[in-house]
Amino acid sequence: VQLQASGGGLVQAGGCLRLSCVASGRAFSSYAVGWFRQAPGKEREFVSAITWSGSSTKYTDSVKVRFTTSRDNAKNTVYLQMNSLKPEDTAVYYCAAGRMFGNTLSSLEIAYDSWGQGTQVTVSS
Repeated sequence: VQLQASGGGLVQAGGCLRLSCVASGRAFSSYAVGWFRQAPGKEREFVSAITWSGSSTKYTDSVKVRFTTSRDNAKNTVYLQMNSLKPEDTAVYYCAAGRMFGNTLSSLEIAYDSWGQGTQVTVSS
């Protein structure tokens, strides 16, 4: 499956953005999808993930309550709604897909075998 992330941009602190991850490929609905981000000078880190059905989600502590991930399998699209953005959310955001058993979700990059190209999110103070 091939992925393309979009929706990034420049926003003031406290603002919101919605990222989209559009997939090509017939089997997309069977993949879990994760969001990761990489800030300048830092390692890439896990942000959130959603199961193939959308019935279960997982978030890193720093974005809980503020970020919500969802999916529309009919549109081959996964979303990351980001509210109450902070300057420390500034990063390149990547979506990634991986096959996982049942409602299992992973925060590890190795669990995902297809990656999008990334979209830049910049939050000004």
